[in-house]
Amino acid sequence: ALGRGGLEALQHTVGSVLSSYGWYMLLAVVAVYLLVQKVSRSLAARPSARPGAAEAAEEPDVVVRRQEALAAARLRMQEELNAQAERYKEKQRQLEEERRRQKIAMWESMQEGKSYKGNLKLNQQEVESGASASAVPKSKPNKKPLRGGGYNPLSGEGGGTCSWRPGRRGPSAGG
Repeated sequence: ALGRGGLEALQHTVGSVLSSYGWYMLLAVVAVYLLVQKVSRSLAARPSARPGAAEAAEEPDVVVRRQEALAAARLRMQEELNAQAERYKEKQRQLEEERRRQKIAMWESMQEGKSYKGNLKLNQQEVESGASASAVPKSKPNKKPLRGGGYNPLSGEGGGTCSWRPGRRGPSAGG
């Protein structure tokens, strides 16, 4: 057993070592702690990687199936797009044929010396009614003029109390 003097000597030795090398020991303990954490994480990740190797062996089949499904979906979408394009082209051909017929009718009526404007309006109304049978024609509301008939901006009369004033100078005005 150590006596009282031995204990004091031990405390003095430990105190002097801590005062001299305390910060170094603290940094060494923190470094060891971080090293242990990193090693434990890498060990924890390794066992999960081994079952992942079995999944990786099956994964090429899954990837191939997924790619085939994507290719099939793209093919279906492309076929649908092609069908829509064909319908659009057919509709455009029909409209172009109708316009051609109208031009021919207009030319024939001009050759006979008749007015073609009235005939053209009738043909356009027939085409519009045929093309949009379900559409309801919109009636325009009665438009009233924005200013009265006596307004003349050049004379300055009839404009009411409005007069032109120059705009305020802004930051973009040159100096």
